[in-house]
Amino acid sequence: QVQLVESGGGLVQAGGSLRLSCAASGRTFSSYNMGWFRQAPGKEREFVAVINWSGGNTLYADSVKGRFTISRASAKNTVFLQLNSLKPEDTAAYYCAAEGWGRTPSDFRSWGQGTQVTVSS
Repeated sequence: QVQLVESGGGLVQAGGSLRLSCAASGRTFSSYNMGWFRQAPGKEREFVAVINWSGGNTLYADSVKGRFTISRASAKNTVFLQLNSLKPEDTAAYYCAAEGWGRTPSDFRSWGQGTQVTVSS
């Protein structure tokens, strides 16, 4: 399994922006599809976005489409999630995932520890 470490979370006002990063270990990072999920207290983990190994294909949850952007920098073994126009309902722990493809957590093999995003109204 690949090791994943997220960073970039924090407290932001509604309408603000954050950029999350996920650093991956492993020499075959460029072959991994990568995803972001989030989980709010008392709720199930939900899909946010996914990017394929080349960066040429992305999928987004309807709730974040047009506001969030997933990207990757293979030379840095890092995947990013740019969060714009944040809303209080975006408050959650955000998790990076690797080695999979799809919109459900069971579609991915490796997970990071998560980074907290809190959006105040």
